Amino acid sequence: MSDKMALAAILIAAVCTFLLRALPFVAFAGERKMPLWLERLGGKLPAAIMAVLVVYCLKSVRTDPLGTGVRQLFAAVVVAASYKWRHNTLLSIFLGTAAYMLLLRFL
Repeated sequence: MSDKMALAAILIAAVCTFLLRALPFVAFAGERKMPLWLERLGGKLPAAIMAVLVVYCLKSVRTDPLGTGVRQLFAAVVVAASYKWRHNTLLSIFLGTAAYMLLLRFL
């Protein structure tokens, strides 16, 4: 792939990404309201996405419980406990990642 083709691909991807992200603001600008089904979906989708991410992250616990499985479960507990304690998503992600990395390094 030449440099011009790579640049063209990047520009096309950037324009498509921008248009897809701007579409909801254009579609519901002014006095237009979102449909009720879309509001309900917006309320349930974040929790569903998080559940899928948790399942994906912990999928290897069953196949490798003593390798990385225990570490992953412990990191998930750290995330849940720190979020319950402080209700700060960024802090929970940081502490869970730090716990997992420390466990990988020292255990």
